[in-house]
Amino acid sequence: MTKNKFYVTTPIYYVNDNPHIGHAYTTILADVLARFHRGMGDDVFFLTGLDEHGQKVQQAAEKRALTPQAHCDDLAPRFSGLWEKLEISHDDFIRTTEPRHVKVVQAVLQAVYEKGDIYQKEYEGLYSVAEERFITEKEAESGQFRDVRRIQEKNWFFRMSRYQERLVRYIEEHPGFIRPEHRKNEMLGFLRQPLSDLCISRPKTRLNWGIEIPFDRDYVTYVWFDALINYITAPGYLADNARFGHWWPVSVHLIGKDILTTHCVYWTTMLFALDLPLPETIFAHGWWLIAESKMSKSVGNVVNPLDLVGQYGVDAVRYYLMAEMVLGADSNFTPENFIKRYNSDLANDFGNLLNRVSGLIGKYFDSVVPAALELSADDTVIMGQGAALGGRVEALLKEYKVDAAINEIMNLVRAVNKYMEVQAPWKLAKTDLPAAGRVLYVATEALRLAAVLLGAVMPEKSGQVLDVLGARGTGLAWGGLKSGTRLTAHPPLFPRIETDPSRAAGSSVKGAGA
Repeated sequence: MTKNKFYVTTPIYYVNDNPHIGHAYTTILADVLARFHRGMGDDVFFLTGLDEHGQKVQQAAEKRALTPQAHCDDLAPRFSGLWEKLEISHDDFIRTTEPRHVKVVQAVLQAVYEKGDIYQKEYEGLYSVAEERFITEKEAESGQFRDVRRIQEKNWFFRMSRYQERLVRYIEEHPGFIRPEHRKNEMLGFLRQPLSDLCISRPKTRLNWGIEIPFDRDYVTYVWFDALINYITAPGYLADNARFGHWWPVSVHLIGKDILTTHCVYWTTMLFALDLPLPETIFAHGWWLIAESKMSKSVGNVVNPLDLVGQYGVDAVRYYLMAEMVLGADSNFTPENFIKRYNSDLANDFGNLLNRVSGLIGKYFDSVVPAALELSADDTVIMGQGAALGGRVEALLKEYKVDAAINEIMNLVRAVNKYMEVQAPWKLAKTDLPAAGRVLYVATEALRLAAVLLGAVMPEKSGQVLDVLGARGTGLAWGGLKSGTRLTAHPPLFPRIETDPSRAAGSSVKGAGA
């Protein structure tokens, strides 16, 4: 049977940043999608990595009296180490300083140059050192760009304007290409104005930390032209044609809304120039706000994911980030929101259901899963909801509605908790032990299904639930829980968090980078 392929990427994060909740969100989101598709039997490739070139890296290295490469080698483990702690299951971690990437970037430059899509001209304009790009007078007036200087120099340019009309037609003809819909409309609005060509070089007299341009050794490549190519380097472009042909085009680029233009305009026109298919989907999610404000190192409100993980555990953090944000909109992080959702969803609903069924099966059935007898009408309602759950979750995740998919799973958990209250198997056990066993089987089987589906979001805790139930490796068909299985003892899955505000997540979180 031929497997479907699913290739998902995060942005490659700038090595000079410290990883914060925004980085963690995008990477966990990619991981959840990758794990879910693997669970469906799809062939999955999940790529993340680091962008290590540019002026800020060079300047930071000089301040530390290190070479830029040594500086990058020292900082890279901050990201790779965090991904390990967050249970990120990436298949490749690319760094733009790797020889495999340098080789591809130079080959792309040479090919686009020979095609006539790269030319040289004298240019004078405003340049933002902080953003490492030329900006317009209007952008400079906005006050959003730091360290702006007027520069006059000769540079190499990519004929991005050549592909403007073709890109507009493509966006209009492919409704799911840019998501959500309002981001697509934003890009079409941007493309109604004349599209300038893209400056893709920096003279070595000003910046030497970058990939050398193969046809002019006096220049290095503009960091964005270099960085975007990582998406084709990793699956084997120019190195393994069969592998690249299998994976490309990418299924989805997950990005923050602040890099929408670079991905939807720079990257797509570069792919047009290379005669390569465009991504199936570019999905721009919103920002995590901290108490209604954008995270900022200067303000000191940047949330370090390691602080949250250290206090509440990795799966609680993964769950909160995935359940709280509607993909495409901004979301507001506060310690109070985190604790409220943790206590409500994880402690009271999911964790409590495990405690109830395992405790009652332990008390009345010697910790052995009771027999699955003929179901009553109330039992059948739960079975129907559980049996249909996998299909509903799959449909939502294919539309990138991760929060809605999680809510569907938790609706089953809540329904089972209510079912337990109504059926009261602790009372039934005194007069009709087999009937109590039937109720407990239904409730525990529904819990198993929820744990299987939550495995993509909370791999550790969901695995613990399945281990308690002796159901590791079971699927989404109703009846995967085997009668006669002995349950194992377990500690509380999610102990409740005390709501003393002085002990809340943000009270000890310090700024960790922008």
